[in-house]
Amino acid sequence: MNIIDLHCDALLKLQEANGALRFSDSPELHTNKKRLQQGKIKVQCFAIFIEPYIKGDQKFQVALEQIDYFYKEVLGKNPDMVHIKEWSDFDRLKIGQIGAMLTLEGVDAIGNDLAKLHILYRLGVRSVGLTWNQANLAADGAGEPRGGGLTLFGKEIVEFNNEHQILTDVSHLSDKGIWEVIELARYPIASHSNARALCNHPRNLTDEQAKAMFAKGGQIHVVYYPPFVKESGEAAITDLVKHIDHFCSLGGVKQIGFGSDFDGISTFVTNLENASMSQNLINELLKHFKEEEVRGFAYENFFNRRPGIGL
Repeated sequence: MNIIDLHCDALLKLQEANGALRFSDSPELHTNKKRLQQGKIKVQCFAIFIEPYIKGDQKFQVALEQIDYFYKEVLGKNPDMVHIKEWSDFDRLKIGQIGAMLTLEGVDAIGNDLAKLHILYRLGVRSVGLTWNQANLAADGAGEPRGGGLTLFGKEIVEFNNEHQILTDVSHLSDKGIWEVIELARYPIASHSNARALCNHPRNLTDEQAKAMFAKGGQIHVVYYPPFVKESGEAAITDLVKHIDHFCSLGGVKQIGFGSDFDGISTFVTNLENASMSQNLINELLKHFKEEEVRGFAYENFFNRRPGIGL
């Protein structure tokens, strides 16, 4: 069963390895092309993420370096990887091709300069999260004790996203920020978050937030990182399925997807250690849900709710 994965950090690994890794088959990459093919990943979203220790005047350059690896290493050396630049490009993917879409995990790279976001948009970014875990000039993250919401600049970014049919990602935002994005964003999404009711972590969504996301037409993509799946002990695929079942109980059966966080995590759900094992999740889901529902989680929910579809 084909899968859309809304989040991985392969570009960070490629950039930090400084050319030493091959996207096609380097085993250090959880989402190398060979593993994507084995796991039947039809579309992989590639996050641009800037480590907090990078100096402010260097962050945009690092973002451009990661995009350069996307163009040269992911697309340039693999003609069966197809750049998703427009939402209609999903419809044009052929058998044997894998779609690749750029996303931005935190707007630290643009500082306070919206023109830089214009540049990233022109280079292909189609989903933007305002923060990682810390605060920046746009919003407070989930790890910021202050717990503030969006700044005026953050609200400008959401408006930019609305105008350009860009997803606004609430994963990593503070609770207040999540609520403000749900209110302001035309295309809200959680690219990699689970249910706080099952795993009490600030990176996960409360039931009230999840229901509000679903009511707004937004989507929630479950993440495979064990600390967000289970509060203690090893996490099994059945533990991840519980989060999907819980979101379904809140009315989200047609608005749930996957956001693995592969290449950004160091511990793993058992039997879901890299993209090649993705069908293990599908097979477990088929034990608990109708096939059409599982197709929805895997691919069709996102496909049917892309910006511009008109639902």
